[in-house]
Amino acid sequence: MKKKYPLPLWTLVIGAFAIGMTEFVIMGLLPNVAADLDVSVSSAGQLITGYALSVAIGGPIIVMVTYKLSQKNVLMLLMAIFVLGNFLSAIAPNYGLLMTSRVVTALAHGSFFGMGAIMAASLVAPNRQASAMALMFSGLTVSNIVGVPFGTFVGQHLGWRASFFIIALIGIVALLGLYFLVPKKEASEKASLVNELAVLKNGRLWLTLLISLFSISSVFALFTYISPILMQVTGFHESAVSLILVIFGVGVTVGNVVGGKLADWHINKAIISSLIVFELFFVLLYFMQFNKLWMVLGVFLFGVIAFAMLPSLQYRSMLVSKDAPTLSSTLNQSAMNVGNATGAFVGGLSVAYLPLKHLVFIAPLLSLIGFILLILQLSMTRKKTDPLSTTVSSEI
Repeated sequence: MKKKYPLPLWTLVIGAFAIGMTEFVIMGLLPNVAADLDVSVSSAGQLITGYALSVAIGGPIIVMVTYKLSQKNVLMLLMAIFVLGNFLSAIAPNYGLLMTSRVVTALAHGSFFGMGAIMAASLVAPNRQASAMALMFSGLTVSNIVGVPFGTFVGQHLGWRASFFIIALIGIVALLGLYFLVPKKEASEKASLVNELAVLKNGRLWLTLLISLFSISSVFALFTYISPILMQVTGFHESAVSLILVIFGVGVTVGNVVGGKLADWHINKAIISSLIVFELFFVLLYFMQFNKLWMVLGVFLFGVIAFAMLPSLQYRSMLVSKDAPTLSSTLNQSAMNVGNATGAFVGGLSVAYLPLKHLVFIAPLLSLIGFILLILQLSMTRKKTDPLSTTVSSEI
């Protein structure tokens, strides 16, 4: 019988849950924030863009600045920054300070997931490392099912500032858990800054990051416009959209867990099969979007298939530079955030010039690029000693 996941791993899950809440709850509170701070909704929307850019840029910088610290201390520092950022958001008197606080909060995002993934893998046996990482990332996905709706409800009834106060409190719980439960690794296990920076000269890393970027781009090319599709193409009333998005969140959580087990089995076969199924699924989705019942199932399956890729994509970034995985793991988070923005941009072009129903044919073109790059990379890594050409069986 398999052992249960260790308690320190659940601390990382709580941290991921809190970060997921602060990233996405703002979307449901934009009208409230705009009205309270006397700015337009579009200006309030820039709080989302500013956060995403700060995640992409700030993560690698944080890694380089904190390279001398142990993983535990860095994770605690990141969660402390996260708590501070959310408290500042809750008390921000104007738009400028709110944007600043969001930027501060975002600094913790990429590094926490990048380093947290490594910590999660180190807490379990080698053959369960991808599943452990997937469990940590499930905190992010569950936040979309439970945390974001709850935070939105609180913000709409008690004021948007209350939501950020609650998120900060959850962050404090995660910080205490990190302090009391997470073991401190020996200093000798910590890679030097020279080793971390050396990975930037590795062409395979950049190719791996491009694979992650394009593979995930298709997800957000469609998901960014899922609400208009559900209402204008499928014919759902606006009131039903939020419930369907919860169903999507359930699919995301299932996909994350399944993806972790697939990555533990064989990382490359997992991502190849996921991308092939993903491409074929878009063809089915074109027909499913015209029927309400089928579209509910389609949204669920979209979440499952799309997020089954994530554990493999994250783990591959760590394997590509096993001597210094921290920066490469964090850079993968940056690449995925750039992929989010790229997908949203391409999706926007599609809906601007083509009928909304045709977005399901444009979105998968991005993942197709990721698939081609993956095959190209695998064709260049045929040696059995290469970690990118074999199953995952070594400890990070």
